[in-house]
Parts: sequence; C-alpha cells; structure tokens
Amino acid sequence: MLTTFDPARVFLKDLPLTFLGEVALRTAFAYVAVFLFLKLSGRRGIRQLSLFELVVILTLGSAAGDVSFYEDVPIVPVAMVFVTLLVMYRATTFAIERSKRLESWMDGKPVTVIEDGLYRLESLEGLNMSSSELFMELRQKGVEHLGQVRLAILETDGDVSLYCFEPQDVRPGLSVLPPPHRTVVQEAPAEGLYCCTRCGWPERLRLGQRAKCSRCQSENWAEAISRTRVQ
Repeated sequence: MLTTFDPARVFLKDLPLTFLGEVALRTAFAYVAVFLFLKLSGRRGIRQLSLFELVVILTLGSAAGDVSFYEDVPIVPVAMVFVTLLVMYRATTFAIERSKRLESWMDGKPVTVIEDGLYRLESLEGLNMSSSELFMELRQKGVEHLGQVRLAILETDGDVSLYCFEPQDVRPGLSVLPPPHRTVVQEAPAEGLYCCTRCGWPERLRLGQRAKCSRCQSENWAEAISRTRVQ
C-alpha cells in the first residue's frame, strides 16, 4: 500500500529542529576524537597504517557514527571507547616493539613479488592480490614492463617498493599495460620473443607456434617489450 510522501517524516522524522545543532556538536566531537587518536598514535599517513591500526580506525569510525546521529547515545561513554582504544593501541605497540614474533604475526612481513624481471610465483600464489592490482602499482611508478624491474617488494602497508635495472641492464619483459595496450595470445602471430603472462618468463616462438611456458606451464603469451624506463 502506497503512503503519502511526508517531507517532515523523511527529513526529520519526529526530531525537533534543535537536534540539528546537537548533531553538529556530536560530529565535531567525533572529528576531534579521531584526529587526536591519529595524532597521539604517532602516524602521519593512512598508507602507514598496519592491519591492527586499520581495525582500530574502523572501530573508532563506528563509535563516531553512533554518537553523531543517535540522540540516545551519550557522549561520555563514547569518549571512554576512544580512551580505551588508545590505551589498547599503546599497549599493543609496546608489546610489538619487544617481540619480533608478535610483530610479524600482527603486521605480516614484506614479500618479494618480482625478482630479476620475473614473478616470484610462490609469493603471488600466497597473496590476496591480483596481477592487475600489481600492474597498476607498477604503472603508477613509471614501469612499462617487468624487464625493467630488478626487485619489487610488497610492504606490510600495501605499498610496493621498487628497485629498477640500470638502462643498460634492462631485459625483455612482460608488459604491465592494461588489455587495450597488451594482446594476449596462445598462438604466436609472428616469430619473435614472447613472455608468459603468468610468470613473465621470455621464450622465442615461431610463427603459429603454441607452447607451454617452461617455468610455469601456462599457455598464454604476450609480446616481450625491451624499452628502457623513462625517469
């Protein structure tokens, strides 16, 4: 059954207009509380957040949302939530600084994903990261193909640390460009050097040849690129 559109119900329900001022006050409190937490935690950027810190921030966000919009949620108990989380954060970081095993379990370890222009297969298979995501990270750092990369390490904060070959040492490699700029084939359209799209291994194929990668047994290939990196 259709009901009549009631603007007062949609926008304010049964709340008085004066509650808007209270919402502004509550929101300002939540903003200051989250800001102070980040300031007191010593972090200077979101990219520096560990998994544990991200969980803390999400918990803060939930508490901030509740105190901002619900009139029956008092501010003082929510302030206690912020204080408790800050104490727990400080205690956890204190423990992490004194236990490498706990640090490794909480934050994880850096993972080498590319070495000498090739994927580290055992690393990629254990990560929740697709090749498309990794390619995007590489493109944003000015990389056109894997042959330009001497070493790529996925850090615990999700960033990729990149170490590239000198121009004279660049080797033919797999293109990291998106599909419109990279053709994947199973049968070589011309004789030349191709790279396995799964691991980056280069092999020379004849016209019309279908082959399995000698490194990972994949049957998908893309033309190898050997251009040097533009700084």
